[in-house]
Amino acid sequence: MATTSDKPMTLELPDLTPDLYINRELSWLDFNRRVLQEAEEEATPLLERVKFAAIFSSNLDEFFMIRVAGVKRKVVANVTDAGIDGRTPVEVLRAISQRVQQLLTRQARDVQEQLFPALARVGIEVVSYDQLPTDQKSALEKVFEREVFPVLTPQAIDRGRRFPHISNDSLNLIVVLKSKGESRFARVKVPALLPRFVPVPLTEPEGESGTVLANSYPDQPGIQRYVPLEQLIAAHMDRLFPGAKVVASYPFHLIRDSDVEPDEDDEESQNLLEVMKETISQRPFGTTVRIDVDASMPKAVRTWLVDQVHGTMMDVYVIDGLLGLEDLFQLTGINRPDLKDVPMEPSTNFPWRDEHFQESGGNIFDIIRKQDVLVHHPYQSFGAVVDFVGQASRDPDVVAIKQTLYRLGKNSPLIPCLIAARDDDTQVAVLVELKARFDEENNIEWAQTLETRGVHVAYGLAGLKTHSKLTMVVRREPDGLRRYCHIGTGNYNAGTARIYEDLGLFTASDAIADDVTDVFNVLTGYADQREYTRLWVAPHAMRTRLIESIVAEVESHNQHGNGHIILKMNSLVDKETIRALYAASQAGVKVDLIIRGICCLRPGVKGVSETVTVRSIVGRYLEHSRIYYFANNSKARVFIGSADAMERNFDRRVEVITPVESEALVQHIREDIIDMYWRDSENARELRSDGSWGRVYPPEGEVPFDVQAAFTRYYRKNIALG
Repeated sequence: MATTSDKPMTLELPDLTPDLYINRELSWLDFNRRVLQEAEEEATPLLERVKFAAIFSSNLDEFFMIRVAGVKRKVVANVTDAGIDGRTPVEVLRAISQRVQQLLTRQARDVQEQLFPALARVGIEVVSYDQLPTDQKSALEKVFEREVFPVLTPQAIDRGRRFPHISNDSLNLIVVLKSKGESRFARVKVPALLPRFVPVPLTEPEGESGTVLANSYPDQPGIQRYVPLEQLIAAHMDRLFPGAKVVASYPFHLIRDSDVEPDEDDEESQNLLEVMKETISQRPFGTTVRIDVDASMPKAVRTWLVDQVHGTMMDVYVIDGLLGLEDLFQLTGINRPDLKDVPMEPSTNFPWRDEHFQESGGNIFDIIRKQDVLVHHPYQSFGAVVDFVGQASRDPDVVAIKQTLYRLGKNSPLIPCLIAARDDDTQVAVLVELKARFDEENNIEWAQTLETRGVHVAYGLAGLKTHSKLTMVVRREPDGLRRYCHIGTGNYNAGTARIYEDLGLFTASDAIADDVTDVFNVLTGYADQREYTRLWVAPHAMRTRLIESIVAEVESHNQHGNGHIILKMNSLVDKETIRALYAASQAGVKVDLIIRGICCLRPGVKGVSETVTVRSIVGRYLEHSRIYYFANNSKARVFIGSADAMERNFDRRVEVITPVESEALVQHIREDIIDMYWRDSENARELRSDGSWGRVYPPEGEVPFDVQAAFTRYYRKNIALG
């Protein structure tokens, strides 16, 4: 399945000039700004705000590891060609640097001036070590000696001892020392295996002047005061360098290029499993792409540090506050349900779980054979997928189970089902994508587990990632073999299915099953299938099928005047898709886009995109489903699947988008799902023609509408729809 370049169809597509294409990297930073805004929402439960601040940092770190690393490689290689948005790599890097410094400054202010004071008011204090009274410092000294000091490794830097390797995503201290009359440097790594925020032990009252860290919430026991680990280490630095005078210590946080790719063209190594093990071992040694330093670090020390880690001054970000704030996730684990969202238990009222249906001997396949079924996570339980695979594993009439696995997570409930299904009468074949970034080690472990238990495991196709979400069960029935398929928008991951919004379609359609069979034959064999009847499949024809659908909607609009395209996805980047959408808008078709993350299309431009509206929804759950809707003169065509409109999805991945054939489900997606998204005025932002994002407000006199809360209520009342 070699990649090809899809060509647009009959619609004359307008030129994509630089002013009509928003830079991808800067658009992503705008998305992460929207994440940070969630940390600033005072109406959101406090520890949920802390969580969003942590997510902002986690997102930003990965952005630098992959995207900024790629831009920097172009700069180092002296690539001066302007991109489609008119910026050269150097200009892009400068723009990123400026915006990121602003965002990090804003995050530090949010945390120090809003979140920490708000936490303190409800009995959870994050304080600096210097602010502690003497008795609590004494208590922490014992903690340091017992739990911290033994795992620290002071590393001197001099003529005989070179600057040590600084691992990716690590927090460190540069120590300035005076020893034998000379100034010296040393490095101490802040151990990642220890809690970043160290609980201050309770102390006994010592009269009126004593301090008691008593819990303000007696029915919720636990320590409520914390000190940053790096400050505890810095306060006891003399224990690490006896005989030397510690002048000062300065924290820094370093991010490296982690966009390592396997050499799949190496003829000497035909084992992708071994290639991936070698590839991920290189990740800790990538080039420096970001150095966060504390504002107190003198410029001379900063310059010396940049030189030692082989960075540039453009890699440096100065922060007046704590570094490495992804560690705020630790605080979200505090047992304070009053400071968190009310837990949402997903609906499990699937038709095959009906007690009377089960008593009559019915099973999940009876339901799917009669009607297609759509499930909507996290509002409906991932247990629907577990039911499907689990029942297949126990059913003596099932002769084969095939599945693609991209991000499984830990303790997957599907693995025992797949292993249990493997016997002399049932063939189990699994495609495990080893190149799923940052999940490689986990996927390698699962692949080896499955192989040792007799499951047929494939690792995908050279040069492509298998990102499709497919399961097929082949069952022997009275009228012959029948195939049951599940095609989803999200990973087969029970953990993320509780926080990622996704759709999954169960179907027994023969036409769809024919295509799914061909996809699996491509993934596990030598088939070179390029044409599919019902599915849109990348890398060969997905872009073409999408643009054909846009063209068809324009033609329908020309005849009937009611053209409408609605796309919901994570990112809209693909240049040809954007050109086609601009052409549709110029033809008068209404185009509504729900894009959570990157959107390179510019809406509302006179004569170009006047009929285009773009909204982003960032809320409690990660909006992850991909929906492609075309009104088709009231005979709507709806598709769902794994792919965003991005070059990587269309050209470098195996992706699958399926039509929704059931009229009832098409109506449900249009009227219940899409319409509810468009009503949101709680989590939604709208993209303006100048590239900025503004909040969406409810109509005058109405209260804000939260689509995610509305879905929670909706699915409590409704079963999985078919």
